[in-house]
Amino acid sequence: MRQRAKEQDKFERRHNFEAVEENFTPEQAKEEASRCLNCKNPRCVQGCPVNIQIPKFIKALKEDKLQEAGDIIRETSMLPSVCGRVCPQERQCEGNCVLGIKSEPVAIGALERFVGDNTAAKSVNIVPSGKKVAIIGSGCAGITAASDLRKAGHDVTIFEALHKFGGVLRYGIPPFRLPRVVLDREINNLKEMGVKFEKNVIVGKSITLKQLKEDGFDAIFICSGAGLPKMMNIEGENLNGVFSANEFLTRVNLMQANDDSTATPLRVGKSVAVIGGGNVAMDAARTSVRVGFEHVYIVYRRTEAELPARLEEIRHAKEEGIEFKFLLAPHKIYDKDGYVNGMQFEVMELGEPDESGRRSPVGTGKFVDLDIDTVIVALGTGPNPIIQKSAIVDGIEFETDRKGYFTVDADTRETSIKTIYAGGDVAPVGQSNAINAMGAGKKAAKAINEFLAG
Repeated sequence: MRQRAKEQDKFERRHNFEAVEENFTPEQAKEEASRCLNCKNPRCVQGCPVNIQIPKFIKALKEDKLQEAGDIIRETSMLPSVCGRVCPQERQCEGNCVLGIKSEPVAIGALERFVGDNTAAKSVNIVPSGKKVAIIGSGCAGITAASDLRKAGHDVTIFEALHKFGGVLRYGIPPFRLPRVVLDREINNLKEMGVKFEKNVIVGKSITLKQLKEDGFDAIFICSGAGLPKMMNIEGENLNGVFSANEFLTRVNLMQANDDSTATPLRVGKSVAVIGGGNVAMDAARTSVRVGFEHVYIVYRRTEAELPARLEEIRHAKEEGIEFKFLLAPHKIYDKDGYVNGMQFEVMELGEPDESGRRSPVGTGKFVDLDIDTVIVALGTGPNPIIQKSAIVDGIEFETDRKGYFTVDADTRETSIKTIYAGGDVAPVGQSNAINAMGAGKKAAKAINEFLAG
């Protein structure tokens, strides 16, 4: 039987930002590890974007070789404690587990988290290469690339626009899903390897790509994320009380805006509608509960079957009292003295599948109102064009797609400009999540290493 980690009481956790899930006990970890079949053709590894040798680390764990299990994971991933908590395992490694065909898959994510939390990264002998690499952004892609590049001996500097490191892992993911002590530990591992970190540096404003090249950087990896929110383009969207999920989560996670004593406190109303159905929507809704909203709604234009969020996130949201409203699409926001005073939605029905394979929502011409005073828009983000625009001034013009994402080689992540690479949410391939960003970081690092060695 699949082991279950102990969880914080659903009523208590509504009032704090502590981790919802505890780690496995050592006994639970060994019991769960014993369920692994150690397949000769491990489909779980194929389902992992960074190809962690899952059966090998689980076998070591089963044999009480805990540190060896940690070493096996860190051969390909420097973020086991992070990925064990935030990766969509049900669609990747666990989704490919043979046991899942007739029973429940091995709890690979929970085992990875257990190993990551209970082992240390071993020291690495660095042989200086004499080469310098600049990494723009300290999120999943940047941290992963920095690790691989530093192991190859390069002088690596990560430039971060914000005042704390971790990118979306820090400003976007709430601490009840990813405790900050975990993230800080992973970043400190890189610092101990000799990776340099520079904060409050906006590349394109504080410094340009041209200046980085003039400063002697032999290669540049751009992984600055996609911080430009996509909005609804409806009447009332500019009213006070309307937030993008990016702004809302950043203000709470990074600036403690839920504390009235801070410089930029958050205005907490009575009822909030979170528009969207992905993990960011779940994070925004669950954060809304914790900052004090009495009624929290997740409004999604399809049905529950089409929700793209992790099943665990959906379950936790329901347990915490969040109400889901399906088959509703935003139509307009009501105004009272410049503030949100309710919202109107069009009732939808599902039509034919769209290009993603999901059935498209179709308007019925019927409308319903929701009594709310706050709206959080979680419909995704796009790339901020600061870097591209500043580069044009210096005569560097990147190829981008119609949405503004960098066009890159799928294998090397090199952009249209030689020695400049891009990955993560600025040049996405597949779903936008932590492990895919890490995969991009590994590909870019491999290509940069080969280029610098050549």
